[in-house]
Amino acid sequence: MPRQEPSASAGRPARRSRRLWRWLLAAVVALVLLPLLTSVTLRTTGVAKAANWWEARRDSSQQAPDPASTSEAVLQVYGARAYGWRGAFGVHTWFAVKPSGADRYTRLEVIGWYAYHGGDALRVSNGIPDAYWFGSRPELLLDLRGDGVDALIGEVEAAAARYPYPGHYRVWPGPNSNTFTAFVAREVPGLRLELPPLAVGKDYLPNGGVVADTPSGTGKQVSLFGLAGAQVGAEEGFEVNLLGLTVGVDLAPLALKLPGFGRIGG
Repeated sequence: MPRQEPSASAGRPARRSRRLWRWLLAAVVALVLLPLLTSVTLRTTGVAKAANWWEARRDSSQQAPDPASTSEAVLQVYGARAYGWRGAFGVHTWFAVKPSGADRYTRLEVIGWYAYHGGDALRVSNGIPDAYWFGSRPELLLDLRGDGVDALIGEVEAAAARYPYPGHYRVWPGPNSNTFTAFVAREVPGLRLELPPLAVGKDYLPNGGVVADTPSGTGKQVSLFGLAGAQVGAEEGFEVNLLGLTVGVDLAPLALKLPGFGRIGG
């Protein structure tokens, strides 16, 4: 019986599959590895390298209104690059609140150092609300003032008291400072807080949860222990999380979200 030669169409699925894998590899390199390697290089070669931690700046960045001349309620959220090489990957976030008539701010945040030394990671203090975070100038992520803010402050403080990991801290994949901020934000949807893509740990859902509201309360997300997941929301846009690194796009306003760089665009 004469031998039949394979038709030209027989190899097309294999070629398409190889082409698809090449495109996926190129996308991973362009959207994940290159931005991340660039960020690591900047943090370790002096361009963005901080001083010794005990010498790094911790003074005010002059973004919070002076409580001596501001009687209205103020609720702010800040985020700053983590100290040292960790800053190539992520930020530290915290709340700063001042009820109406108060003469000082209260900071609410999670700090791993205290947990590592036998204390509670959850800290509620009268620290500088907008302080540099060991040399990194904080970005103001949310700024609410005036009517209705006192009620939100009460909700934030109550949510912080319910945080399920006050004595536990793990840099990656969580629970960490961003896990705390995201938890409070979900508990207080009136904040509509969108956390930056560099807030590693924000996708670590408490108590082994898999499905939850996004931190802004404007969408939904799925996450497997903060290691892999996706979310879509009016504030967050669309994000994919892999090993704590976020790639995504926001349409309002248009912006690209990349590991190492965070939000690029509007």
